[in-house]
Amino acid sequence: MNAIHHGGALGERPYYLPTANEVEVFRAAYKQRLPLMLKGPTGCGKTRFVEHMAHSLGLPLISVACHEDITAADLVGRYLLTGGETVWVDGPLTRAVRQGAICYLDEIVEARADTTVVIHPLADHRRELNIERLGESLRAPDSFMLVVSYNPGYQSVLKDLKQSTRQRMVGIEMGYPPAAKEIEIVMQESGIDQAGATDLVRLANAIRKLDASSLPEVSSTRTLISTARLMKEGLSPRAAATAAMLLPLTDDSEIAHGLGEIIATYLQD
Repeated sequence: MNAIHHGGALGERPYYLPTANEVEVFRAAYKQRLPLMLKGPTGCGKTRFVEHMAHSLGLPLISVACHEDITAADLVGRYLLTGGETVWVDGPLTRAVRQGAICYLDEIVEARADTTVVIHPLADHRRELNIERLGESLRAPDSFMLVVSYNPGYQSVLKDLKQSTRQRMVGIEMGYPPAAKEIEIVMQESGIDQAGATDLVRLANAIRKLDASSLPEVSSTRTLISTARLMKEGLSPRAAATAAMLLPLTDDSEIAHGLGEIIATYLQD
């Protein structure tokens, strides 16, 4: 499945600037073998945080970008026909348990409901993965950690984590960084100067204050970095912000016009 990413703990540590006590909570949860739930808006750094912590702990990372077609079998594994023979192929969750890796289920509420049933035995004192098709039960090693994430502001009533799942986990609330730290992040990730990064963060904070009913998604730290990288290539601040911040946010012409006016207020042509 192209929704699965396999990361490692080798190489340069992914850049991440803590904004609260999230690093300490993650480490404590890992040491106590507790599953972790990350809650926060799109583009606030949840995935980068997990990559950073996997590297810090020296653990392999297996990430799954969840969507509505992912089933329990996609996570656990299935029999496949290979070279005229039927062979069992582990899914990413099973591989993570066998390897003692971090398994990161990104936007878990987008997956089908049967996936949460599979992770329940892994997310409590049992720390077991039941593979019914093999008649096998895997005991997770101490190094295994289950991490899930979702965007609570984006979910509908029909798409939410059950209380039976939530109460098995430790939670970390994540948001967009304070202005000073967001400026530092944009500078580090794009290479633009402090003045340019400051203008972008001021613009983003203005957009984030708009009525959520007309603009359900706002400019994330990720979009600021993309804007800054376009500026680094020579685009004017307004042109870069239009391409990386305005156009991805809305298709509504009136809202786009309003955003364009805000961009013109904060950035130069």
